[in-house]
Amino acid sequence: MSEVEYDLLLEAVQTAVAPAPEDDFVVQTQRSYPSPRAANDNRGPWPLVPFPEGWHAVC
Repeated sequence: MSEVEYDLLLEAVQTAVAPAPEDDFVVQTQRSYPSPRAANDNRGPWPLVPFPEGWHAVC
């Protein structure tokens, strides 16, 4: 493989792995209305529900 062919190969690989431009980029604008609350937002801590006897969590 010549040096010219090697350089062409490196350029082809660099082009293939380069990140694609993001055409679907959306500019976020400031809203004039408040953001909605989550459906499960009860504004309190949720109770701890223990595992049944003999059960355990696997990480």
